[in-house]
Amino acid sequence: MSKIIAVGIVLLLLFTGFLGFAQNALPVRGFCIGAPKPAEVDEFIKFIGEELAPRKVNTLILRIDFNYQFETHPELRDSTALSKGNIKKMVEICHKNQIRLIPQINLLGHQSWASKTTRLLSVYPQFDETPQVKMPDTYKWPNADGLYCKSYCPLHPDLHNIVFALVDEICDVFESDAFHAGMDEVFYIGEEQCPRCSGKDKAELFAGEVNLIRNHLALKNRQLWIWGDRLLDGKTTGLGMWEASMNNTHKSIDLISKDVMICDWHYERPDQTPAYFATKGFSVITCPWRMPLNAVRQTEDMYRFRASVTPEMKERFQGMMQTVWSGAGQFLDEFYGRKTNPKADQNTQANCFKTMFDTIQKGMKE
Repeated sequence: MSKIIAVGIVLLLLFTGFLGFAQNALPVRGFCIGAPKPAEVDEFIKFIGEELAPRKVNTLILRIDFNYQFETHPELRDSTALSKGNIKKMVEICHKNQIRLIPQINLLGHQSWASKTTRLLSVYPQFDETPQVKMPDTYKWPNADGLYCKSYCPLHPDLHNIVFALVDEICDVFESDAFHAGMDEVFYIGEEQCPRCSGKDKAELFAGEVNLIRNHLALKNRQLWIWGDRLLDGKTTGLGMWEASMNNTHKSIDLISKDVMICDWHYERPDQTPAYFATKGFSVITCPWRMPLNAVRQTEDMYRFRASVTPEMKERFQGMMQTVWSGAGQFLDEFYGRKTNPKADQNTQANCFKTMFDTIQKGMKE
């Protein structure tokens, strides 16, 4: 009888421990990175299995853009692009480890970088919101044109047939139930020189594009994810033009569908804007980058938010996502210590990733 009681106590402890783990688990424990190059796929798959899965990562966003051998529009492929076979290998390892795999293509903004336009505007220059702004031979910021990244014109009548073909194709090959459209740092929108957008309200233009993408995805029961910076008022909050909007797109927060997932990034300070998004009715994920101490505070804030609000609000605080703003190969070099930057001290993407997930796992056990 004593053995039966002992076994029962052990099972009870295991069960209650599991319940505590499940109750404290953040719904989204994410990792966002640029998709690997074809030659890097096998090592990246190894990283998923040996580093992401043991840390209980359950969401992986791969920034694809034009790094795929698109069949609907092969003219938009990068010169070196992932094959369907490359993608399916990553789909398989993610399915095996219960990791939700979500592709990203930057829509609206980020149609150029430094001195080069990306594939969409280089192949279809008629979609450019600011064709009068010429790409410089040597890029510098600030500049007279206010050029950070080009945008496409959201009102061009031929644009979305092409864009949505890419979105559908990449979601299909990823077997994904969600799509990340980027939409951060949009400085060019509703420009006076644009024959379609001139005089239009910038918030309505931004919201219109978000809702158009959202509605297209909903036709196949897919969810839209975006970065949250354009929905924050940079002037009122003091967040400025990078982590928030200074051109009035912040007003679109009251115009877009509430089922859009907001990825709220803050890299220099652990600003508590998730509470703002949740109060507005959105599900929100906090996204650090390279400062481990900030990531700890942001993770602790996320647990605190979930523990201190109503049940209706709790489910809007969805979790954490580490963002990586280098290619996969460069990140893996840093992560495995092959190439390090001694000037960075502890403020690296790899350290932030490790520290954030240590903090997440601590919170899951408490």
